Amino acid sequence: MNPVAAAVGEAAPAKVNLYLHVLGRRGEDGYHLLDSLVVFAGATDQVEAVPAAGRIAPSLEVEGPEAGALSVEDPARNLVLRAARALAQEARIGAPAAAVTLRLTKRLPVASGIGGGSADAAATLRALDRLWGLGWPRARLEGVARRLGADVPACIAARPVRMGGVGEVLAPSPRMPARLGLVLANPRLPLATPAVFGARAGGFSAPATLPEAGWRDAVGLARDLATLRNDLEPAAIGLCPPVAEVLAALRALPGCLLARMSGSGATCFALMADAAAAAAAAERLPRAWWRWGGGLYAATA
Repeated sequence: MNPVAAAVGEAAPAKVNLYLHVLGRRGEDGYHLLDSLVVFAGATDQVEAVPAAGRIAPSLEVEGPEAGALSVEDPARNLVLRAARALAQEARIGAPAAAVTLRLTKRLPVASGIGGGSADAAATLRALDRLWGLGWPRARLEGVARRLGADVPACIAARPVRMGGVGEVLAPSPRMPARLGLVLANPRLPLATPAVFGARAGGFSAPATLPEAGWRDAVGLARDLATLRNDLEPAAIGLCPPVAEVLAALRALPGCLLARMSGSGATCFALMADAAAAAAAAERLPRAWWRWGGGLYAATA
């Protein structure tokens, strides 16, 4: 281990499921098998890792506009701390080197279908990989990420990706348009993923057929996505009717090409022609909601 910095920061961008098909259930544990195309939005949390002299274990400090939702969370279950402990164990890093303060700036809503906790865990793994001078390849970090949750491996690279299995099987995404805008909106009502899956009714879907060459523009992407769906959307609306209100508001926005729920909700998204159009459209939504508009996250590595 060769520490390279006194403090390291990493962004944790929101994960957006452009479609989500439920294909069946895994025999050994009953988990649902999925097919989904995922992108990452410029809306982010932030994780900073700082060495903590005098401590023997990682600690967590949370701030930011959405920090209150985490104040009652059990620290033993927090994904940021679990990620730090998992990486220290895998890299065989003990005290005092493993003692770090992790500062989480929480801007993304909790339990909202955009992978905030998973993105935070992935950002923690990337930050500690740098802080501790490990220099591990992405595949090795993804291996640690799989122990933390099905969405965490995809969040390591924070680039468009196709997810299969229970979410942990990753495949290359078709090329995304160079210009693409996203509006995200959440009615500030949490939805628990197990409850949404439990409320899902009906049969299973087939995997999507996507163009190998990808999409040249947002209009083409929206046209193809319109033939697909989020299989969890009806169940989420049944549990949380305001999801339908959010979808209606997004579809009424000038320039909306497609509106759909992300993940297990309650966050929904609208596709726009570009980031500027998305940012302007987000301002039209109710201020009581959590809302954001912009482009895709630009991963740097």
